[in-house]
Amino acid sequence: MDGRRAVESLLAFWAEAGVGAALSEAPVDRMAAGLAALRPKPVGPAPAPAPPVRPAFGQVRPVDPGVVLAARETAASAADLLQLAEAIAAFDGCDLKRQGARQAVFARGDPGAPVMVIGEGPGAEEDRDGAPFVGRAGKLLDRMLAAAGLENRVFITNTVFWRPPGNRTPTPAEQAACAPFVERAIALVRPRILLLAGGASAKHMLRTGEGILSLRGRWFEWRSEAGFQELPALPTLHPAFLLRQPAAKKLAWEDLLTLTERLDRPDRRT
Repeated sequence: MDGRRAVESLLAFWAEAGVGAALSEAPVDRMAAGLAALRPKPVGPAPAPAPPVRPAFGQVRPVDPGVVLAARETAASAADLLQLAEAIAAFDGCDLKRQGARQAVFARGDPGAPVMVIGEGPGAEEDRDGAPFVGRAGKLLDRMLAAAGLENRVFITNTVFWRPPGNRTPTPAEQAACAPFVERAIALVRPRILLLAGGASAKHMLRTGEGILSLRGRWFEWRSEAGFQELPALPTLHPAFLLRQPAAKKLAWEDLLTLTERLDRPDRRT
C-alpha cells in the first residue's frame, strides 16, 4: 500500500503542476535534440541529372529550327520544279517520311499557272500514285475547277509531301519542315492567287487559329516567311469535307466564283 500511496502522491503533485497527460514513458532531452538539429549535415554526392524527356506516343513534337533551316537551304538550291521535286524526295527532315509513306508527293498541274491550290497532305491514293488530289476528293476538285473555268489554270500541291498515318492532320512541326519547299514552289511557279483548300492549309499558310468556316470566302494577304513574297489568298472548304457534307458545295462554289472574278478582271489586276 505504501507504493500505491507514493504513486498517488506523485500523480497529485504533477496534476497540481499542470501536467494533464503522459506522452512517453522514457525522458526526452529536448535541449540535446535541438542542438543536434543545428549541427551541419554532411554533403553527399550531387544527384544525377534527370534523363531527357522524350515525347510520348501521340504527343506533338515542337518545331525544330535546325530542320527548318536545312529545308530552307535545300529548297533554295532548286533552280526549277524538277530539281525541287528531287530535293523534296531526298529530304529527310520531315518525320512523316519515316511513318509509312511510300513516296514523296509533290505536285501536278501547269507549272506556269495563275492559281496555286494548296491542300493539306497526301492520302492513300496520292501516296500510291505519287500525285496530289487524285482520289475521290481530287476528282471532285477537278470537276469544280473545270466548271469554274479554271481547268489547266492551276498548279496543285500540299502543305506536306508525305502521307500522314491514317490520313490524320499534319502537325505544325511537319508543316514547318515542308514550308520552305512550298514557298520555293510559289517562287518558281509565280502564281497570282493562292487557293487554300481546307482548314489545315489555311491555318498554316495564313498563320492563324481561325476555323475554316470562318476563313472561307474571305481574301487574305499571304506573306512568305522572309517577307519577300506576297500574294492574295482565298481559303475554301476541302473537297474531302464536301464529300461528307454535300450541302456545303454551294459555299465552295461561291468561293471559286469569287476567285475567278478576281482572276479575270479586265484590268488583269489581282
